[in-house]
Amino acid sequence: MPSDCVFCKIAAGEAVGRIIYQDELATAFWDIRPVAPIHILIVPNKHIDSVNEMSTEDEALIGHLILVAKKIAREQGVAEAGYRLSINTGPNAGQSVQHIHVHLLAGKALPIHLG
Repeated sequence: MPSDCVFCKIAAGEAVGRIIYQDELATAFWDIRPVAPIHILIVPNKHIDSVNEMSTEDEALIGHLILVAKKIAREQGVAEAGYRLSINTGPNAGQSVQHIHVHLLAGKALPIHLG
């Protein structure tokens, strides 16, 4: 774990985060700058900088993050109305923390455009 990674620190209990789910592989917590009524980040407990640094051994882990997102969407009552999952990779995509994470966005109609 990089000593300055805030997501690693939240997953390890060394930094404050509003954690709503945690298991041996993943941690989920509320985003501190939400862009939707429900904005939850799902992170692997293992540090991976971004999609660009993933290896084939991380395939099951990333799949687990998606299944955690599905579970949280159901628990938050938004599975039927719909939700968005997003992984930003690199600065031009808006990745501000160098630890791969899945954004779960829901609770309102989200814009379809990417611009």
